[in-house]
Amino acid sequence: MVAIPKPASTIILINGEGKVYLTKRPITMKFLGGFYVFPGGSVDASDYEWTSNRVKNVPAGLTFDTAYFIAAARELFEEVGILLVENMNLTLEEQWEYRLQLMKHEISFHDFLQKENLVLDLSSVSYIGHRVTPKTSKYRYDTRFFVTKLPEGQKPIPYEMEVEEAYWTSPEDALKAYRKGEIALVRPTKVSLETLHHYLNGTGPLQMPKKMYE
Repeated sequence: MVAIPKPASTIILINGEGKVYLTKRPITMKFLGGFYVFPGGSVDASDYEWTSNRVKNVPAGLTFDTAYFIAAARELFEEVGILLVENMNLTLEEQWEYRLQLMKHEISFHDFLQKENLVLDLSSVSYIGHRVTPKTSKYRYDTRFFVTKLPEGQKPIPYEMEVEEAYWTSPEDALKAYRKGEIALVRPTKVSLETLHHYLNGTGPLQMPKKMYE
């Protein structure tokens, strides 16, 4: 029986030097354990339940639900501690507490922002492509890919249960490491890196090739 793909989001964090934040999934994980990826995960039911006063600068003309953007922002905060909001005013201790609550599903992303009177700002988030895991895979995801700039004054702090290791690298250096067999990449991650490499060098658009399947 072919598995039905679950909605999911992946978000690429990029800094002012054109480097991306690449994370390694723990080898113990059932899906892509030991592979280098970008922060991401499934779209939760609560990601669909949003009010306009908690999010701004949602891109117009979308052909998919805003929940994918919400999931991308939530996963970025949960996994590496980057929060795409206006007027960030939480201490590191408060951020850790909320990250743990979110990952345990003790609070929704929307309710967390409402409690702290924060507004999610998607102005720096760009949608770059869509991929669906092949039918031959046991675990399948219908994934939207995004890119966002590192917010000023913030730095990533990985959650060790989700991220075994992480580092900043240029897309070109990450691809070189992959070709040398130093890091493991799945095709969507490789395509994302190739897309960013060409974009940053002025040789291509900030859009993955329009191909749904690997």
